[in-house]
Amino acid sequence: ITMYHENVSSIIDNYKAISCSFDGTKGKEEIAEGIREFIAAGPPGGDPAAPAAEAKPATPLPPPTKKIIIAGAPASGKGTQCELIVEKFGVVHISTGDALRAEVQKGTELGAKAKECMDAGALVPDDLIINIVKSRLAQEDCQTKGWLLDGFPRTGAQAAAMAEAGIEASHFVLLEVPDEILVERCEGRRSDPETGKIYHLKFNPPPEDDEALMARLVHRSDDTAEAMGKRITMYHENVSSVIGNYEHICRKFDGTAGKNDIFAKVEAFLEGAPAPPPPRTKKVMICGAPASGKGTQCELIVEKFG
Repeated sequence: ITMYHENVSSIIDNYKAISCSFDGTKGKEEIAEGIREFIAAGPPGGDPAAPAAEAKPATPLPPPTKKIIIAGAPASGKGTQCELIVEKFGVVHISTGDALRAEVQKGTELGAKAKECMDAGALVPDDLIINIVKSRLAQEDCQTKGWLLDGFPRTGAQAAAMAEAGIEASHFVLLEVPDEILVERCEGRRSDPETGKIYHLKFNPPPEDDEALMARLVHRSDDTAEAMGKRITMYHENVSSVIGNYEHICRKFDGTAGKNDIFAKVEAFLEGAPAPPPPRTKKVMICGAPASGKGTQCELIVEKFG
């Protein structure tokens, strides 16, 4: 008992926000009733020593930030919808493709490996990009503004890695476009290496009067029909395993419609409340001196909450 009293205060100090004390001299059912009410109500926001029935509700949290994933085959229109989403909701746009291409331009070892994969129309290995994404999402702007992940995760393994890291999205946008249209879109794409903006010679042409822009536009090495065919095949091989992790928050959109028509539907989806997460599991600590009745209350807690 002496050793218990010597240590219990220093333990409780770490759990004041979620702690509640109970009179262990009362009958076990009376104690159990108070504990059940406390656990069912969730963490209290008031005096940690107050009985559960008198505990004040926790301070309401601010509205949750948008945590969006957008997916679709190459040239499905993700870039255009990303611009509109960022303009409307102010989230931080994160494109792993842009990050990897930046490494290519720098000539780093990572960039060399990424370029080899992209030139061959293959996916960049998971271990080259997962840590980049984890680190980026942890930064303050993503935490306060929300984020928009563009084209990531691309594989079931990447989706699993995100789940393991505790990264949960609120909305999943999937753009669907027939393969033959994707190839046509891809071959006409031109990108601005300075701004990262992507144009299309037919569907979204760059301003011809901007000579400086026209001079610096590039046709990416992976925007050829041959490379595109490989990328589309790999996309179809992986997309189902990705969607399987986000079915409860996924909405599919026809990517062949006009960009404003698509965005009107995307906006309505994102304006809606995110799907509720699975019920939180109870994570309970019970403490008290030897013979204080912990064992009895443990049996009753397990019986009630499973």
